[in-house]
Amino acid sequence: MMALAEFRRDNGDRPLALVTGAAKRIGRELARTLAGLGFRLVLHHHRSAAAAQSLSAELVAAGHPQPVLAAADLADPQAIAAMFAGLPACPAVLVNNASVFEEDRLGAFDLAVWQRQMAVNLLAPAVLTDLLARQRRTGENALIVNMLDAKLAAPNPDFFSYTVSKAGFAGVTELSARALAPHVRVNAIAPAVTLVSGPQSRENFEQVHTMNPLQRGVSVDDLARALRFIVETPTLTGQTITVDAGQRFLSLSRDVQYMVSP
Repeated sequence: MMALAEFRRDNGDRPLALVTGAAKRIGRELARTLAGLGFRLVLHHHRSAAAAQSLSAELVAAGHPQPVLAAADLADPQAIAAMFAGLPACPAVLVNNASVFEEDRLGAFDLAVWQRQMAVNLLAPAVLTDLLARQRRTGENALIVNMLDAKLAAPNPDFFSYTVSKAGFAGVTELSARALAPHVRVNAIAPAVTLVSGPQSRENFEQVHTMNPLQRGVSVDDLARALRFIVETPTLTGQTITVDAGQRFLSLSRDVQYMVSP
């Protein structure tokens, strides 16, 4: 397959693609996309073993190679290192998708919320990026795709710790792209609200999902297409694709889920 040409292995094996938080939600669709492009999947999960096994069975039934299931608490750098060491090869593609999304704000700051989100949303992908850089064989190409957040393009102070963690993650993306060229590309996808998240109700989600200039809700299919574009464009690095139907142009003063009554 053309998408694999950049990541060919000398031994002829299919290159691995590791997706963190692959068992559910956006991560599940990103994993399906990479399987469709011909990669052998590593499905990371923390406490979602049944969902990961279900996705694995689905992929095998569709004719894809048997995925590797990898359980780890991304808040624990030692657990991350152990997971990575247990893989059959260094991943050619790493999608840093897993994240923690909890509300806090200045004036109601919660240190535990800050520490959890910094550990999972910022430290974990930095550790995984470093492990890939260290263990990649000389001359082999690799790709890292980081899942950011469209609110970085028009920040508001809600979800304070989460937003700061994603802003730091954006910095990791650019610095990694600069440091790891020419053989490792690093890009990001920054979606607007795509699925019901955090304290949001279904009713509120339906109200705000199309609150953007295009009046269209962002879907997981949109994010899958962005991932495919990144994989298939070997000259793309250091870029963030913001998938928000133009919501950033509204410069909302609060997180979108607080703009209307729940």
